[in-house]
Amino acid sequence: MNKKTVALDQQQYKTIISTIRSGFVWNKHSFKPNERLATILVLQANLGLRISDILQLHIKDIIKDGSRYRLDICEQKTGKVRTFTVIPDIYNYILRYATDHGINSQAKLFDISDRAVQKQLKIVCDYLGYDNISTHSFRKFYATEIYKNNDCDIELVRHLLQHSSAAITQRYIGIQPPKIEQAISKHICLL
Repeated sequence: MNKKTVALDQQQYKTIISTIRSGFVWNKHSFKPNERLATILVLQANLGLRISDILQLHIKDIIKDGSRYRLDICEQKTGKVRTFTVIPDIYNYILRYATDHGINSQAKLFDISDRAVQKQLKIVCDYLGYDNISTHSFRKFYATEIYKNNDCDIELVRHLLQHSSAAITQRYIGIQPPKIEQAISKHICLL
């Protein structure tokens, strides 16, 4: 049976990250705090990138552009070139992580494989009792939150995720537009 990856809600996101940062004991095994894993997932939830692209990041990829920063990457999955704004808070978060861990601007920020990240995340989610969560849940979280916080603007989310159509984005985030939800709720005729 194929499990469908779901988007996180705010509480799940916060709980997963805090659990990773604090560590935990489960099944007689001690899992140490893991700032690298937490940072990877926080960046995915705040940039909307796929895990493969997060794991390829270097500080040098983020370029000062006037009063803002921009990130220029070629997405590994699609081969599409992507340029977008990185707000100063996110840039400073990345810079602080790199400084704290002695990572220079030419080196990858994260020396870990996609498979290792998935495996570690699965352990945390099993411990928390969360099903159908993978690293992709953090990209879906990003998309869903952008959608909800911007008047359900599916076109904005489509653009940010680089999808070819709004219909693909709609299926991706799995949220019905408010108009559809209202129409369905007005139609209820229970006897």
